[in-house]
Amino acid sequence: MQNRAQTVRIDELRERIERLGGANRQTREVLPFGLEPIDRHLPGGGLALGSLHEVAGGGNGALDGAAAALFVAGIAARTSGKVLWCVTRQDLFMPGLVHAGLSNNRVIMVECRDEKGVLDCLEEGLRCRGLGAVVGEVARLTMTASRRLQLAAEASGVLGIAVRRWRRQAETSDYGHPTAAVTRWRVSVLPSEPLPVPGIGRARWYLELLRCRAAESADYVVEACDAKGRLGLPADLADRSLSKDAWTASSCR
Repeated sequence: MQNRAQTVRIDELRERIERLGGANRQTREVLPFGLEPIDRHLPGGGLALGSLHEVAGGGNGALDGAAAALFVAGIAARTSGKVLWCVTRQDLFMPGLVHAGLSNNRVIMVECRDEKGVLDCLEEGLRCRGLGAVVGEVARLTMTASRRLQLAAEASGVLGIAVRRWRRQAETSDYGHPTAAVTRWRVSVLPSEPLPVPGIGRARWYLELLRCRAAESADYVVEACDAKGRLGLPADLADRSLSKDAWTASSCR
């Protein structure tokens, strides 16, 4: 436990040193979400390009995992260029990605033999300046591997996203351990927006920003990505700040 605490402190010190030296670096471009509460909170006003980001579903169920993939697809849809998506099994539901704004003719899917292959493809993809985004589905992400990915993203300016996806409970053991990812997100499914007529309204997500360099954690209730990859703000929350109380009220409907 003591070694673990020392590692966390060292990583925190490294991040502080990086922030202190940030004045000598070029300003990093960002990809805004288009939602003022989120963009205002994120350093630079959006998701940093040329960086590694981490996304996971809120639970072990298929629904939250699918929501995480759609959240990532919406982000990738708003970048320019092809999107390299690295997997160990071909079970991406392409109509769902298209519904989230990511056209299937932009996606280059690479099926790898194992997670080491995914990480290798992620790193090579992040070195290619012509790509809009590089996505890799992995269960485990060590500090060493994430640092390699972060350095590759910084060199090319390409957006990198590691989707944490688990097949069995034992694989979740390292989730929450420090990584070099600039942000860490968790997406959970909420009941859809009620409609005045019979039918299913736009899906809602509970979006948690668990970690962000140079910013505090935060949480938001959002509407799922539309056909252009954009999130929405539910009408009953649009004119007031988001909070745990707001999420509780929405999730109890």
